[in-house]
Amino acid sequence: MPVPAGSPEPLTSAQQELYDWLSDFIGEHRHSPSIRQMMEAMGLRSPAPIQSRLRHLQQKGWITWQEGQARTLQLLGDALSGGIPVLGAVAAGGLVETFDDVEERLDLEPVLGTRGLFALTVNGDSMVDAHIADGDVVLMEPVAEPSRLKEGTIVSALVPGSGTTLKHFHRDGRQVRLEAANPAYEPILVDADQVAIQGKLVAVWRQV
Repeated sequence: MPVPAGSPEPLTSAQQELYDWLSDFIGEHRHSPSIRQMMEAMGLRSPAPIQSRLRHLQQKGWITWQEGQARTLQLLGDALSGGIPVLGAVAAGGLVETFDDVEERLDLEPVLGTRGLFALTVNGDSMVDAHIADGDVVLMEPVAEPSRLKEGTIVSALVPGSGTTLKHFHRDGRQVRLEAANPAYEPILVDADQVAIQGKLVAVWRQV
């Protein structure tokens, strides 16, 4: 069972049962389960107890979760709490230097500790020129004030009739232009009040 970094509050038996099941499920499937799947696993007929346990898990520092969006759930494990060692540089032709001494560590805690951080799996190739490929997982930070987004920021946006899309964000007067990083795709133009910006890109995770 992963243990969160820092000093999380202890869990009740019911909360621990759900956390352990979540750990096993995400470890096996590489994505978070639905509320219904959690209900079935816990033998519950109502989503209310699950939502209550999830709120407590988040408040106690064991998970991050956007309420109402089960797929945004992430465990706060300590596997990366010590950082990942940066072992030197690498060139296309071979190693630039050997890995004799580790003098630096890549600290991912500021990223993983971002409030409300959630993950999405990329479907399609519309962002390949931004080095985001089909099957990658993008870590997204919720956007509280879309009006303050910088031009060109990569965002996940909910567009009526099109679902959620990952694109570069631009403003065109009263419209928003969502631009792909692939010339094969036309920009999406939509009225600013018709698009919901869900998050902005923090990092890309690629399983190899």
